[in-house]
Amino acid sequence: MNLSMTRIQAILMKDYKEFSRNYAVSIMVFMPLILAFLYSKTGSATIATYFLSINIAFSMVTTYVQCCLIAEEKEKNTLRSLMLSPASLGDILIGKSLFVFIITIVIVALTIFIVGYNPANLFILAIALIVSTVFYIAMGTLCGLFAKTIMEGSLIILPVILIFSCGPLALALPSTSPIFKIAEWLPSSQLVVLGEALEGTYTTMDVIIPIATIIAWSIVTWIVVGYIYKKRMVD
Repeated sequence: MNLSMTRIQAILMKDYKEFSRNYAVSIMVFMPLILAFLYSKTGSATIATYFLSINIAFSMVTTYVQCCLIAEEKEKNTLRSLMLSPASLGDILIGKSLFVFIITIVIVALTIFIVGYNPANLFILAIALIVSTVFYIAMGTLCGLFAKTIMEGSLIILPVILIFSCGPLALALPSTSPIFKIAEWLPSSQLVVLGEALEGTYTTMDVIIPIATIIAWSIVTWIVVGYIYKKRMVD
């Protein structure tokens, strides 16, 4: 796969300009920060509370913004032109993801700071957060490819926000229902599992399993994104 840094940078700058002009999308980056501030005032200093704010940031910023940026391209009929341009699949996917990746890192870092979370092992947690960012960008890209307008993208993304933000709540429930068992393996839930493990005496497997699970979700989602993207090119 031939990558062109010039094309990637051009797509990055284009996304930045579209993001800064669309206040309905750009204002969403402040929502997780507001919620994090409210959570910090409740006095609840638990891992579940910390990661609820982090997972909301991933859903409401990473997935939502990525979805809306791609949906806006489709609404303006510029995505098809981009697909038919000399830019490769890698150029387009990396360029369309890089801006959201940067925003996510900043917002998640601010969220952690606002809620007052001091991770026991920042290095391992940072790896998990970066991998999670890659997954949520893939989810946003996938939703954006199905949406035809920004409004439609905003509706499509709601189940994703609900499932991945509230999924970790299943960890606190004693139910043996298969639905709750599946929820335990969501990337957001595995992030909580990792966070709880890092606060105590953990083994190598306690770290590898959650990160490997999130990586597996990311790989599968990006494969689906690649397939849908190529299918859209010949529609």
